[in-house]
Amino acid sequence: MANIIITGASNGIGFESVLDLTANKDNQVIALARSADKLRKLHEIATSLNPEGGKLYPAQFDIVYDNYPDSLVPFIQSKFETVDVLINNAGVLINKPFMETSLEDFAQVFQTNLLGHVNMIKHIVPMMKNGGHIVNIGSMGGYQGSAKFAGLSAYSASKGALATLTECLAEELKDRNIKVNCLALGSSQTEMFEKAFPGLEAGTLAFEMGRYVADFAQNGHKYYNGKILPVAGTTP
Repeated sequence: MANIIITGASNGIGFESVLDLTANKDNQVIALARSADKLRKLHEIATSLNPEGGKLYPAQFDIVYDNYPDSLVPFIQSKFETVDVLINNAGVLINKPFMETSLEDFAQVFQTNLLGHVNMIKHIVPMMKNGGHIVNIGSMGGYQGSAKFAGLSAYSASKGALATLTECLAEELKDRNIKVNCLALGSSQTEMFEKAFPGLEAGTLAFEMGRYVADFAQNGHKYYNGKILPVAGTTP
């Protein structure tokens, strides 16, 4: 049985990952997102698709602004004895030319795409058991040497920072035997992609990428640690 926490579960790749994770009756999944309505939809779909599947515990939680010690941690402890997998998938994107992107815009993107994950990791690691796996969902936009696109400077910079954090944490958490990896995802057909590239069609469907993320979260730590792995058939 695997106890899994995933953020950003209300749409896109996070939503699809939860559906795949709960297809396994041995999994227990805490799905976090800001939208209660979308979490209700997720629970309905997961239950109808996998009536005999794993347990799903949706919870409305903002990884930047909500209270960890008094809210999230007790909730997790009420469901799980220990945590096996943490998937840091929550993210925001601002698409503006660099000269029009304010410091407040940069701060907003970094708060969610980096500091929110930092806060999550700090609170979850004490609950993780030996052999645990942290998966940070990065982007080809933050992958050094990849093609970059105008308007995505804040988003790409935040994902580059998340990739470097991954390498640092893999070293720091070795003594706990917790593996940390980052999937630098390429384009997949999500709301965020459509916001970044209006009118373009992605090379991968969200459910395909969700399935990959779910499988990697459960098995990737057997083969990788501290790795930034590009997952892209195409780059728009």
